[in-house]
Amino acid sequence: MERPQLPLNALRAFEAAARHLSFTKAGLELCVSQGAISHQVKALEEQLGAPLFRRLPRGLALTDEGLALIPVVQDAFDRLGSTLDRFSGGRYRDVLTIGVVGTFAAGWLMQRLPDFQREHPDIDLRVLTNNNRVDLAGEGLDMAIRFGAGAWHETDAEALIAAPLGVACAPAIARRLSSPSDLSGETLLRSYRRDEWACWFAAAGVPCPAIHGPMFDSSVTMAAAAMAGHGVALLPLAMFSAALAEERLVRPFAVEIETGRYWLTKLQSRPDSPAMARFRSWLRERCAETR
Repeated sequence: MERPQLPLNALRAFEAAARHLSFTKAGLELCVSQGAISHQVKALEEQLGAPLFRRLPRGLALTDEGLALIPVVQDAFDRLGSTLDRFSGGRYRDVLTIGVVGTFAAGWLMQRLPDFQREHPDIDLRVLTNNNRVDLAGEGLDMAIRFGAGAWHETDAEALIAAPLGVACAPAIARRLSSPSDLSGETLLRSYRRDEWACWFAAAGVPCPAIHGPMFDSSVTMAAAAMAGHGVALLPLAMFSAALAEERLVRPFAVEIETGRYWLTKLQSRPDSPAMARFRSWLRERCAETR
């Protein structure tokens, strides 16, 4: 059986009337008369062979059929509007949504994004920052840049750049540090990765003291605490080159440890869209320049 072609104006009239539960208010919104809305809804009901509203003395109420239809119609109009919004200057703009661990976003990506936008003006890039805990499917992300070992369940990961951890602190604290053992008398700021300080002290050849400093879920906030003089941090120093150059942070020791690197990730079940492929290519080139 051939599916009937439903008139767009009638569906718009139905959607507005269902939202307002009033033909009069729907007519005011759509700049037509109350009678025109009523006529369009009646024609739609006749085409469907089912009533969509119950006419009440003071307004309207949706029938079961109307309640079943309205979310479908609203979703269809929302999708249509969203798609039409992506046309700009006669071109269709691809939407690309990426999740980015906050440290990489603030310390590397943001300063380079204007270049990407100039090179790819037809891509509507949306950046969501996180603390490295990300759910690609649940958060509606096309891709995510995260820090770690590169092994995430059902995820493809492409290595971007290394980010060894080194000690950083405010200049006033740095002036009283002459050897790694001096850190035992300082507040040591911690990340949620509990073994980082132990690994750093092992690399420095010094026993690890008890770590009692506050814990942070982001290197960005930890760096802010270190710059404010609240303690000594282990940070991916490559992401804080500006603060180091301006001596808001000082690196008192050369010892570094590598606990992971930054990766571009996506679900294995998700093939690259054209926008994803172009962002991946751009990111590879910029990371190669950094390396």
